[in-house]
Amino acid sequence: MKIIREVTPVKSEDPFIILKHENARFDYPLHFHPEYEINFILNFSGKRIVGDSIEDCENTDLVLIGPYLQHIWKTEECISNATVITIQFQENFLGSKLLNYDLFKEIKELLEFSRKGITFSNPTKDRIGKKIIQLCEKDDFDTFLLFLEILKDLAISSDKKILASSPIANHISQGKSRRINAVLHYIENNYANDITLSTIAKIANMSESAFSHFFKKRTNMNFTQYILDFRIRVATKLLLETEMAINEISYKSGFKTLSNFNRTFKRKQGSSPREYRKNYIKEVINESIHE
Repeated sequence: MKIIREVTPVKSEDPFIILKHENARFDYPLHFHPEYEINFILNFSGKRIVGDSIEDCENTDLVLIGPYLQHIWKTEECISNATVITIQFQENFLGSKLLNYDLFKEIKELLEFSRKGITFSNPTKDRIGKKIIQLCEKDDFDTFLLFLEILKDLAISSDKKILASSPIANHISQGKSRRINAVLHYIENNYANDITLSTIAKIANMSESAFSHFFKKRTNMNFTQYILDFRIRVATKLLLETEMAINEISYKSGFKTLSNFNRTFKRKQGSSPREYRKNYIKEVINESIHE
């Protein structure tokens, strides 16, 4: 499966750029780039693929995509009247210090979440869509202020949903707790092996019961569930990005038996590992095979 690295027109002296495409054909293959990207799409009917997420979209779509996250929109319509407005900006668009100010805390967290891709529903989608259209009509300092306003509104929106499940972009590890960071670091390096509650509790320097309560409070899931979800995310990544055999993926993801892996994966993702890989390739390969 071929994935294209897109070279965007963003220059180092640009805080961001705006691209508007009318009658968009959505014929660009699965791709990624090092810049952040906001996409607002009107009059669209088709599928959106971001990382390992595949969703049907109708009418309008608003998505924030982080650096190096593969994505594509697909439509079966021969004649499209869709309009795509894309805002692209670099990681350091605010410099190295501004994002560390409390004033930009919510925006910084938003950008961390975007490494998995974020979709926004109404009323945020309609409200931000109008501001993005306004952005296309401006060309002065107020344009930059409106852009920051859009990021702020997206950051505090309650209408956002994470799309992909990459184990690399784990926002929990961005927290301030050194105990949590130490635990997550251990899991990331040992998920293929047996990980016991007693071992993890010792790393956190807590009793097993105290750690269980602490972990649930900080991550909103129990310790066993977190490890299981992490292993499924690893397996999903291997399914989509390698040609590794299913049984080998099961082993490398930390599952003791293939039957347990197949059962758990289907419960989490809605289909077996083999079906999931086949369906994903079916959605993407037609766009890539002719490149």
